[in-house]
Amino acid sequence: MALHVPKAPGFAQMLKDGARYYSGLEEAVIRNINACKEFAQSVRSAYGPNGMNKMVINHLEKQFVTSDAATIIRELDVEHPAAKLMILASQMQDSEVGDGTNFVIILAGALLEASEELIRLGVTPTEVAEGYEKALEKCLEILPKLICYEIKDYRNLNEVVKGIKSSIQSKQYGNEDFLASLVAKACVSILPEDTTFNVDNVRVCKVLGSGLQNSQVVQGMVFKRQVEGEITKVQNAKVAVYSCAVDVMQTETKGTVLIKTADELMNFSRGEENLLEIQIKSIADTGAKVIVAGAKFGDMALHYINKYGLMAVRLNSKFDVRRLSKTVGATVLPRLTAPTPQELGYCDVVCVEELGDTPIVVFRLEGKQSRISTIVVRGATDNYMDDIERAIDDGVNTFKGISRDGRFLAGAGAAEAELAHQLTQYADTLPGLEQYAVRKFATGLESFSKTIADNSGHRSTVVLEKILQAHQNGQKNVGVDIDAESTICDALEKNILDLYSCKYWGLKYAVGAAATILRVDQIIMAKRAGGPKPRQAAGSDDES
Repeated sequence: MALHVPKAPGFAQMLKDGARYYSGLEEAVIRNINACKEFAQSVRSAYGPNGMNKMVINHLEKQFVTSDAATIIRELDVEHPAAKLMILASQMQDSEVGDGTNFVIILAGALLEASEELIRLGVTPTEVAEGYEKALEKCLEILPKLICYEIKDYRNLNEVVKGIKSSIQSKQYGNEDFLASLVAKACVSILPEDTTFNVDNVRVCKVLGSGLQNSQVVQGMVFKRQVEGEITKVQNAKVAVYSCAVDVMQTETKGTVLIKTADELMNFSRGEENLLEIQIKSIADTGAKVIVAGAKFGDMALHYINKYGLMAVRLNSKFDVRRLSKTVGATVLPRLTAPTPQELGYCDVVCVEELGDTPIVVFRLEGKQSRISTIVVRGATDNYMDDIERAIDDGVNTFKGISRDGRFLAGAGAAEAELAHQLTQYADTLPGLEQYAVRKFATGLESFSKTIADNSGHRSTVVLEKILQAHQNGQKNVGVDIDAESTICDALEKNILDLYSCKYWGLKYAVGAAATILRVDQIIMAKRAGGPKPRQAAGSDDES
């Protein structure tokens, strides 16, 4: 008979075998804080223009070399539930603003790190969380007073370049002027008159070879592929777009054809060919010069397409087919029928060009109202171009933020230092235990200036002292200078600007995540279904 091992009394005995249960300050709260602290420290060294790169190899064996926190987080399979909460907050920031993901994780990590000391001194986690929420309210009240610059006309290229340069600089330090001008040109050229700006309308096409300085903006779309037929250039082209294959139509039902003579066999295949020719000719008769299909072109269809002087382009992605139809103003047709004039799109030039040894098909719109623009990025390696693409993505998202709300705060850790300075003064006015949490919140905000200084090779404590002293003297825009020997500078004079909405949402999400983690006092990890079976105890009589 099997030996019965009794379970420990309490909550654990209600759970299945293999389930894990942690409760109390040491087991649950401090354990969560330590996990989040470790995670934040690993991402902190990637913050700022001189942030270190991380080499991440994901579960598909794909290698990433980047300092972009959003990519690092996305490719890491983090298991710890508390660290996952921080990641969720960071992903919310990414979908809301498109930038500032690292800001959320560093701030949430710094707040949790500071809270550990208070909890060990006897302040309850709930009081710490309430103090943090009070500090957040005060921060959001102070934040509008720190606005130092505003872009009112977001169609002005010079103004836009000034606004998006800082977000690109944090990813590609040294190339920010060139990349900012590319992104500004791409975004402003497709800005609609009445609707909002769509980030998806700025495409990136990466072509290996040459150098970054040879990158360019194309009004329209660029695809890395060859054309299917013989025609390689068409001007003033009407475009017909199909989501189906351009080939002999397959019947929906199976049928049997009885052929008795050679003439019948000849006529049968000729009838099929004639039908296909009639379809291609009817497309050519509408004035269409380019056929774009989302599936294959048959050999017979290509023969007739070349015969009638049409250009054939195949796109493998259905999303590319949709984007192209939007760009040229065509309707995607599901069957191979002649398009009506309303269903045809228009493009100024469709041609095959060669960049390096890579053939590309360019749909170029030379008019003023292009709906999509493409930044063609050149570079020596795929990893390098991926990193450039992430920098461009941040710049485009910043432009979207500018088109919604063009207000800016001083960057280089200046806004955070000013918030920290004013929060410290605010903490002195609070009577309860919350004042300790508000002071720790200020310490957490100071960690940004320290991190930028650390990553740039400066002595962070000395730099922070200088910055806080300047802020006490009323210089609100003083932040870290990563180049000069003086180590501090006026961020507004140096055009180091951070989007107001990025800081606003970043503070909200970081405090929300930290407060949620602090309010957890029990962790119950149920046993996973389909996991390894528990080992049988010795002397089990199950087999008898």
